Amino acid sequence: MKILKHLLFLYIFLISINLKSQEGLPIYTDYLTENYYLLHPSMAGVNLEGIKIRLTSRKNWLDQIDAPNLQTLAVDARITNRSGLGLILFKDENGYNSQTGLSLTYAHHINFNNDRSRMEKPNLFNYGSINQLSFGLSVGGVQNSLDQTSFDQFDVAGRQDPLISMINQSSGYFNMDVGVSYVNFNYFAHLTLKNVLFAPSNIYGDQFYDFSNSYTSFVKYVASFGYLFFTDGRYSFEPSLLFHGLKLTSEKAIDFNLKSYYNFNYGYAWLGLSFRQSFDGAQYFEGEKINKQTYQLVTPIFGITYNDFVFSYNYSYQKGNIVLTNGGFHQITLGYNIDLFN
Repeated sequence: MKILKHLLFLYIFLISINLKSQEGLPIYTDYLTENYYLLHPSMAGVNLEGIKIRLTSRKNWLDQIDAPNLQTLAVDARITNRSGLGLILFKDENGYNSQTGLSLTYAHHINFNNDRSRMEKPNLFNYGSINQLSFGLSVGGVQNSLDQTSFDQFDVAGRQDPLISMINQSSGYFNMDVGVSYVNFNYFAHLTLKNVLFAPSNIYGDQFYDFSNSYTSFVKYVASFGYLFFTDGRYSFEPSLLFHGLKLTSEKAIDFNLKSYYNFNYGYAWLGLSFRQSFDGAQYFEGEKINKQTYQLVTPIFGITYNDFVFSYNYSYQKGNIVLTNGGFHQITLGYNIDLFN
């Protein structure tokens, strides 16, 4: 029984980085499908022209009932020379818990280069000659739900649990994210503070957590850096890093990413690999020995952009001696780029 308790604790920890108390949009690898706007409001309308649409669906552990799943819709556009707008809709479900969110974004762009021509080699934005400093602000709301309608209200002794109301509890809150980005032809850097004006709600009862003084403790830090290397041929390579941390629990993790592009007449294809490593660990017993395991996620990525259509698939696999299941996380992204000037 003692070993089972430790295993249960480890399982809860391993999924917590992505799933625990998801107050806002979870951070997965969908940003690698030319969709950094999901993480950074300053990237709304970063393209020098046009509208970008991305629809993503993610499903964890196909062999598990009520496994976590996430759907997102992100739309952003450049509306003037210096202004961009964005919209994000998402639904995140994990067993009896779910959240639905909406955010609206305004971004101000300072372009240091007046050349708006399209380049022939692929990069994150499909547009070349970009040299831009951007500031972004997102405001939105999230509706949290806890479905207790199928819970067992009584224990084995017939006593009623006061925390179980046998209803679908829900509550909403407002949120705000701020960020800054610098992007040029070869490299990019982003910094975002998420949940800076977070008004949390507690649908699980005060016995679990006191939310009364937590308006700043849910702040997430997200920083991204990357560089694009071109070759003389059709290939280019993009290594990048993404760091994210949560103030409340002091959890921190880093993504090491590498993407390679192949350019052809009507678009380009890419292959990539992402490795996520947490800085935190959980201990568990193996016989008389105490071991420690950290959260590690390996994600190969494939994608193609043909004319203005985008398709991407990635499969995330959790490393470690103890995992919930050998199955991984499947994610599909569909996208469309609307060029308003051609």
